[in-house]
Parts: sequence; structure tokens; C-alpha cells
Amino acid sequence: MTNPSSRNNRPKHRNRSPATAKKLGKLHPRNPHQGRYDFELLTRALPELADYTITNPKGEPTINFSDAKAVRVLNQALLAHYYGVKFWDIPEGYLCPPIPGRADYIHYIADLLAQTTHVSEDNTPPTGKDIHALDIGTGASAIYPIVGSQSYGWRFTASDIDPVSVNTATVISQANPKLRGAIKVKLQPEPNYIFKNIIGRQDYFDVVVCNPPFHASLEEAMQANSRKQHNLQRHRGKNESAQISRHSTKSGNAAQNLNFGGQHKELWSEGGEIAFLSNMIRESQQFAAHVGWFTSLVSKSENVKPLQQLLKDLDVAQMRIIEMSQGQKSTRVLAWRFDTDEA
Repeated sequence: MTNPSSRNNRPKHRNRSPATAKKLGKLHPRNPHQGRYDFELLTRALPELADYTITNPKGEPTINFSDAKAVRVLNQALLAHYYGVKFWDIPEGYLCPPIPGRADYIHYIADLLAQTTHVSEDNTPPTGKDIHALDIGTGASAIYPIVGSQSYGWRFTASDIDPVSVNTATVISQANPKLRGAIKVKLQPEPNYIFKNIIGRQDYFDVVVCNPPFHASLEEAMQANSRKQHNLQRHRGKNESAQISRHSTKSGNAAQNLNFGGQHKELWSEGGEIAFLSNMIRESQQFAAHVGWFTSLVSKSENVKPLQQLLKDLDVAQMRIIEMSQGQKSTRVLAWRFDTDEA
């Protein structure tokens, strides 16, 4: 968490519109992760969190977000308290996602369905297992299927090209009674494909979600992480930095390790985000009759326009950009659908 009281430390966003600036940092209204983490509630859900809780200069409880173990335990507490998931763990070095931001994606997608393909009189999002979602690149954490199934009762198919991620996500979905029967995990045997081998002839998905690898190389990912760690240290007060230093575990220099972990397949792919999403868009045309809405996060704003142009070239029926903001971070969801009799 950053300290909003220091104006000098605030990043400059000169190109932001007043409306966007006003919404900066605000999560979706249905997102339960509003404001600061309630460590009292979270520690009740997972007592182990107390071992990693420290105090910031304001006297507020927090954790060392550069400590991978502390972040993993915080996620376990969040999943236990808010989603009833009592068993959740991922292999060392695998991506440990920030849950509030991931939950935002699911809630905005629920709005998208409510406004388009599943319109109701009271404009509430659709719920229940009749809604079938596909998570591309679910990772070891299976975070989108967890949040989506427990927030709206949706049924998920989750895919990944990494056998370890597939096995871990399967164990998580089978080990928790609340997830059993709600999540099916599939291995993508051909990494060059996204939907082939995953979407069968009889399958229909109301929505596809995806958090694509956004770096073009491991070196680029490491450089981005170093910048992130530098900014985190710059925003921390000296007292908090000293406390974190005393409470740090054997995680090593955070600038030399990917923040929140992450295997290379999760964080980078050849050509980076733009290449991955361009391939995804082209391949989606072949599966238009099997999907209501294709969606994906787009981390880099400069990729939006070329992706929009590609979608126009493919003559999609509808296209939307959904803006999201968490704290100092802004991102967006690109959504598209084709004009088919089935959709």
C-alpha cells in the first residue's frame, strides 16, 4: 500500500482525464477487497498470517510485499475469508497474483454479460452453473475460476500449457469442497495454440477470460520488476523500510527476483503481449460460434490501438474497452464478439 499523504512521491499522470483521475484506485463496487486489508479478520481466517504481519509508520498492520512467502500467506488468508477456500498453495517461483485486481476483472465481466448477452429486468449479473467461462492461462493459482465460481456460481474450464500449473490448479479445485465440480482444468498440449484442443465441438462458453504474458523476454520481465521494486522502496518511509528489513525472510534481493514469483511461461512469451493477443484474436475467429464474449487484460496501453485495428479488420460484431484501476495501477480489458446465430 502506498502512502497517499506525500504529494512529491505521487506519479504524474498528465494525460489522465478528470473522470479517470477521479476513479483512480477505486475497485469495482461489488469487489469485497475495498480499502486496506483487515488484518484482524484475515488473521482469524488464517492464524499463520500473524507471523508475517508488521506495522507501518502509521501504526497500521501490513506485510512485507517483497517477501514471496508473506504474499502467499496473505493470499491464503484472503481466499479463506472471502471465498471459503481453505486449501490453496502454489509451487515456489510460480505467480502469486494480487487478488483484489484479479477479482475486479471478474466483476466487470459480470457487468458485461448483464449488459449484453444476459440482460435481466433488474440488470443484475447472471449467476449459477449455466454460465460457463473459459480461463486461458489459468496458472497454478487458478485465481479467476476461484473468484468467479464463488462470487457468481459460474462453472469454469481452465487451461494452461504448463503441466505443473495444471496439476496444481487441479489439486486446488479438488481439495476444496466449494470448488469441486465447479472447475475443470485442461492441459494445452500445443503451446502455439490457444483455443484448439481446449474448445470441443459441443462446447459453448459465455465468456473467455485471460491474463496474457506481457513481456517479450525474461530480461524485459526482470527489468520491469526492478523498476517496480525501486518505486516500492521510494514510496516507503525510512521507518517502514527498517521494519521490513528486520522481518524479511530468505527471499534475497527483491530486485533480483520477480515480484510475486512467476515462471517464464506466465510472465513472458515471444513477441510479448501484443503478439500473444494478436494470435488470440486471429484464432478466436475460428471459434466464434462457441464463445459469447472473448476478453483479455491488456497491460500496456500502447497495445490497445493496434489490437482494435486488428479486430476491425476481422469485422467483429462488437468491441469494448473496459477501464479498471487499482491503487496507482491502471489497466483495461479488451472484449470482442462475432456476429453468429449461436452467440
